[in-house]
Amino acid sequence: MNNENKELEGMEEFDGLITLTDDEGNEVNFEFLDVIEYAGGEYLVITPAEESEEDFGEVVILKIETDGQGGEEYYGLEDEELINAVFEVFKDKWKDEMDFE
Repeated sequence: MNNENKELEGMEEFDGLITLTDDEGNEVNFEFLDVIEYAGGEYLVITPAEESEEDFGEVVILKIETDGQGGEEYYGLEDEELINAVFEVFKDKWKDEMDFE
């Protein structure tokens, strides 16, 4: 998922679901897991809301950038080292609440 552009509005009413548009224009629902700060950047950690067997346990990490108008844009990452580093921070933060096997 590249160049996702979705603003999280009304966080006080946020139900934990985020709908993003994929590269083919399809809307896909994700469950919000966390926002991780790493190396001066912020990263959204989400998981597919409707998991199939092949998606089970999948985590998606997107870079968060502001759009200059107070909104947020999300970008897919291609750097495996960065993805792994952000995921390690996420795992360390949630090690007592989640099972990472």
